[in-house]
Amino acid sequence: MIYSRMDNRTPELIRYRQFLPFAGVEAFTTTKNGWPVENPRFTGDSSDLYAENRRRLAQLLEIEPGQLVFPRQTHTDCVAVVEEPPAAELKDTDALVTNRRGICLCVQTADCVPLLMYDPEVGAVAAVHAGWRGTFSRIAAQTVATLVRTYGSNPAGLRIAIGPSIGPADYEVGDEVAALFRREFDFAEEILTQKPDGKFLLDLWEANRRQLLEQGVWAAHIEISRQCSFRETRKFHSARREGISTGRMVSGIMLRNGNFPTH
Repeated sequence: MIYSRMDNRTPELIRYRQFLPFAGVEAFTTTKNGWPVENPRFTGDSSDLYAENRRRLAQLLEIEPGQLVFPRQTHTDCVAVVEEPPAAELKDTDALVTNRRGICLCVQTADCVPLLMYDPEVGAVAAVHAGWRGTFSRIAAQTVATLVRTYGSNPAGLRIAIGPSIGPADYEVGDEVAALFRREFDFAEEILTQKPDGKFLLDLWEANRRQLLEQGVWAAHIEISRQCSFRETRKFHSARREGISTGRMVSGIMLRNGNFPTH
């Protein structure tokens, strides 16, 4: 990962090495730093909650706020195909895909896993929000399947980044969640670690990586940031650490306008 920032008043962006060879794609994750409010949000019932934050993000990306597409995330397994910026908010949606240039697909997180996907062969992108429920529902795998079904993507050609989120040493879950994962995944014992008190630690990074591998994505094409939102208090918001009302990071991906070589 690479950090970029103009000054202390400019929101800091993380860039991913997986996408750097491709001139026409913009992919990023924000941090806590540089926002005008302490706990920025990017969706909500009132535009007063997010309009200025979207404006600043768009300015940083050199696009218009209307080019940013944020779903209302509710830990579903719903993947939406975006043909144009929607007139109304996409409800109950946790993953977005498009092949249209100039549309920036965004998800917001504060411990959950953001995944950004790019297919340089067909020119398509995706943004995914995966907490434990989305991971259990295989939303990452479903997003890959949507890219294949909608645009003819070859999973082996996809480039994917798994962004900052709560790490495997800190994400504690109860017996009921551990039991669900054990029933659903053949690799459950590789992503669950039982603590001395009987509770479990769940590795969401590896759980999503394994789903991607099962879909045919190459291991070398998956970048995991390995930065923990719970531990890195100066960089990232964490709902577990700060409460559900904390701010959110934004992870976004866009095909820029213009005629760019794919690789």
